[in-house]
Amino acid sequence: MAITRRIILHDGFESVGVAAAAAAPAPGILLFPNILGTKEADFAYAEKVAALGYAVLVADVFGQGKRTSRSDANPGLYMDPLNADRALLRDRVNAAHAVLKAMPEVDASRTAAIGFCFGGRCVLDLARSGADIAGGVSFHGVYQAPPFPNATISAKLLVCHGWDDPIAPPEATVALAKELTEAGCDWQIHAYGGTGHAFTDEAVHMPEKGLAYSPEADRRSFRSMRDFLGDLFG
Repeated sequence: MAITRRIILHDGFESVGVAAAAAAPAPGILLFPNILGTKEADFAYAEKVAALGYAVLVADVFGQGKRTSRSDANPGLYMDPLNADRALLRDRVNAAHAVLKAMPEVDASRTAAIGFCFGGRCVLDLARSGADIAGGVSFHGVYQAPPFPNATISAKLLVCHGWDDPIAPPEATVALAKELTEAGCDWQIHAYGGTGHAFTDEAVHMPEKGLAYSPEADRRSFRSMRDFLGDLFG
């Protein structure tokens, strides 16, 4: 199966579209990266998702050329302003959704979103905004609600969560479940015992800080995502 990547420039942002050769438009998946911004690991994950029969947009929400690394003094340099201004983040993720729907490979009536860490927050905030996505998957995400009321949440949500995640402790996870229940959302939380933050990221090995790759949780969460998207799109 031939899978291609192409850079999509839009309004000062540089997203990457990933798609498998297909005769007809496919369901479209937004992929929101973690704190560092778009990178090779995201494109590789997008190729795995595209191989399941989807067209994927690895969304740039920081801006063209705005990327960090874990060795930087402040890896959250470009994330922090969006965490501080959730209305701006809401606008950015909805703009990315519009770019996804405009891709020629995408059936604009069938879209979903996935995201990792800060990208998980992006998925949840896209759903909270009332976007017309069929569903969303958050991997080791950040759960605090924005400081303004949600729109009606129509998306189904899957939250893949490391139970020992110091960034999203049990009380934050329970608060998210309460929020989504009160919103009438169709939600699932899959929690992995003995698992911390960043469990899908092979480059992370900081167990003393509660951040570490977990092959088991990575495998299980990918399978859960695959099944969830299959249920959404048939």
